[in-house]
Amino acid sequence: MHVRRTLALALASVTALGALAACGDSPNANRDGNNAPSVLNIGMPNGPQTENHNPFLSSASAASLGYRWQIYEPLIMDNLIRPSDAGKPWLATKAEWTNGYKTLALTIRDGVKWSDGKPFSAEDVVFTFDLIKKTDALNVNALPLLDITSSGSTVTINFGAAQFVNQHKILTTIPMVPKHIWSTISDPSTDINKNPVGTGPYTLKSFTPQTTTLTVRDSYWQDLPKVKELRYTSYNDNNAQTTALANGESEWSFVFIPNYKTVYVDKNPQFNKVWPASVLGIHGLYINTTKKPFDNPALRRAMNMVINRNDIFVQAEAAYFHPEVTSVTGIPLPAGESFIAPEYKGQMHKVDVEGAKALLAQSGFKLEGNVLKDPTGKPVTLNLSDPAGWSDYITSLEIVKDNLSQIGIAATVEKANQDAWFTSVEEGNFEASFRWTNGGATPYDIYQTIMDGRLLKPIGTASPQGNFGRFNNPEATAALEAYANAPDDAARTTAMNTLQKIFVEQMPMIPVGADNAGGAYVTKNWVGWPDDQNPYAPAQPTQPNAVDVVLHLKPAS
Repeated sequence: MHVRRTLALALASVTALGALAACGDSPNANRDGNNAPSVLNIGMPNGPQTENHNPFLSSASAASLGYRWQIYEPLIMDNLIRPSDAGKPWLATKAEWTNGYKTLALTIRDGVKWSDGKPFSAEDVVFTFDLIKKTDALNVNALPLLDITSSGSTVTINFGAAQFVNQHKILTTIPMVPKHIWSTISDPSTDINKNPVGTGPYTLKSFTPQTTTLTVRDSYWQDLPKVKELRYTSYNDNNAQTTALANGESEWSFVFIPNYKTVYVDKNPQFNKVWPASVLGIHGLYINTTKKPFDNPALRRAMNMVINRNDIFVQAEAAYFHPEVTSVTGIPLPAGESFIAPEYKGQMHKVDVEGAKALLAQSGFKLEGNVLKDPTGKPVTLNLSDPAGWSDYITSLEIVKDNLSQIGIAATVEKANQDAWFTSVEEGNFEASFRWTNGGATPYDIYQTIMDGRLLKPIGTASPQGNFGRFNNPEATAALEAYANAPDDAARTTAMNTLQKIFVEQMPMIPVGADNAGGAYVTKNWVGWPDDQNPYAPAQPTQPNAVDVVLHLKPAS
């Protein structure tokens, strides 16, 4: 999960907002009898939380703060920072694909116990996948699950189509849940999972809207973490979170920090670190293509022609957080260079206001003074929305608002409540919003998040995994399926080239910046964090790898 936040406000008030940091002891005070640190303070700038420990729901407090991955674990631990590396065995000691990526054989680890003391087994894995198969709301990746069976410690899963592109999602992003508990839950898509039981090293100790505390358990299957307690605090916004990091109250976060060297790193350069590790994903302006006149691709292309990506990178992202996406395809460079279609190699986005006006005129729009009117004569207006505390996104929207005024579009910026925003975007009840895509080893995940018709839901029905703009293009869906089911690299290249052409010509989402799965952390009390020298995992506390990061940490003393 990603977090976003406003530049001018942040620069003016980051010091004054120190009082907004969550109350609590300094991390330096939380030490054991040997004077070694025992608590890790983790923060996210997501505002007050509503208790929900359901590990499947992206809107739950467990996902928002990231603590679900300390309680529940996946089968394999993939590393999106180095996607070509083999995954690290976790609850599964082996994962083998056969039958053209339609069959997955898993060898389930012995000796693992749930936190309530009952043994974890292949039966729980079968149950978890069967639960996803039977519960559409949990099958966020639209996995074509057929039959799931077990024999001893081996689980075999058959899919209705090749899963080449879904390997990471299947093995790394699905939390295993205990059959003996979840089989009694009437609706797993809405249950808040009041007393979570997982295979992870931590159990829930307490919850408040501001702070969730986890404590280590003795019966974990790996060596016990050195961190005895995890305290997750949800700060009101980026500024409060940054202040908490700068003064040591928070020790780990994924947060946009404007002027990060001055307001954070330079406050204690020996210990205050930022590692913006890049991945093959993007963020940008999603447009609701069901709303007229934004169902017209010419209008969306004209908007893309006037949005200044470099201004957003420099002014809203502090020239570090989300590197500018320059390719017209939306694929980040240089990571995605090898995937660029021949017709788009070297084609870079550039601001062209006059070109945008000409395109609109050719498409039946009229610019009357400072007002753009659609082909029916109605003025074009647009509501831009993102959570109030996500300052870089709000600043990005203000820049977009100014950019769009150059072609007569009257835009407004709405500073939304985070929970309401998540719901509105997933249900398609918005006009335009900055948001991210999924990331992976190829650009498939980018385009799939934006254009996959298999994720297309009616307005009012949540589509949490993508196609938030309700883009309905059968050719794009077919190309995504062709890529996923391709028998060889040549067929995948053909499908990828088709996807790029559709994206450039239809512009269902306006790309702006490359994504990252990095983090900000403080090394005064804990060492062992991932960095450029040892990029063993993303440094983001909301990723599945967060449990691996915590297991690597040792007291600095």
